[in-house]
Amino acid sequence: MQIAMVLYDRFTALDIVGPYEVLSRLPDARVDFVADRAGPVRADTGFLGLTADKALADVPYPDVVVVPGGPGTFAEIENEALLDWLRTADATSTWTTSVCSGSLLLAAAGLLDGCRATSHWLTLDFLPQYGAEPTGERVVPDGKYITAAGVSSGIDMGLTLVGKIAGDEHAQAVQLLIEYDPQPPYDAGSPRKAPAHLVEEFRTNSRFSLT
Repeated sequence: MQIAMVLYDRFTALDIVGPYEVLSRLPDARVDFVADRAGPVRADTGFLGLTADKALADVPYPDVVVVPGGPGTFAEIENEALLDWLRTADATSTWTTSVCSGSLLLAAAGLLDGCRATSHWLTLDFLPQYGAEPTGERVVPDGKYITAAGVSSGIDMGLTLVGKIAGDEHAQAVQLLIEYDPQPPYDAGSPRKAPAHLVEEFRTNSRFSLT
């Protein structure tokens, strides 16, 4: 099973590393990190780089597609080479997935028309511009598409997909192996729970922008 994990400038690292830690443990999995060109790609902080071992064109027909989000998403919405690759890959993929604002790239490629989908809470309202139906759920399966909300939810998406491919017990084994047992010190992980002034600050001064 070939899993293509997309990289682009200013992606959010956990968006792709979280699903990688889960999906790489599927039976017979082969993971390829892909980008416009093979080579290092910097994450949104600029501190971390991951290496795309292959160009998009080298992996035209993966079984699973994973698209991360991040501030770089909005530049990639204008990247016709990436959008064309997504359409081609999706035509034969078994599963097409995203984390965070990566769902906007799937939607911009025309893959989520009429589908329920989620995204980071700061970008959720952009989905209808591209024909998707937004929902605030953490992980949203709709047919072959599985979209996840912000950043850390990519782990949940990965486990959801592992369960669909390899069964619940294998997914539970992966969860145990990576000791994914969240017990956060604060209950502020969504705009419904976080202090209102923090939510407003991020909405007002968000790094996510289409301009």
